[in-house]
Amino acid sequence: MKSPAAALAGFQPPEKPPAPAVPAEAPLTPRELQVARLIAGGRSSKEIAAELVISQRTAETHVERILTKLGFTLRA
Repeated sequence: MKSPAAALAGFQPPEKPPAPAVPAEAPLTPRELQVARLIAGGRSSKEIAAELVISQRTAETHVERILTKLGFTLRA
């Protein structure tokens, strides 16, 4: 019987699928545009939340949706 380490030797995790294409009918909402401008200004999700008086989780959700709509996977 193989050890767990031997069984996993050479294992390659599946590649991450590419980000979905941005449909032309999926423009950013006014709130997403507001958040996008703050992202472009270098603000963190925590700073965005404070400025817009929303929870940090809501700010993070806006960021995730913006990235998806624009076809990005990382905020960097």
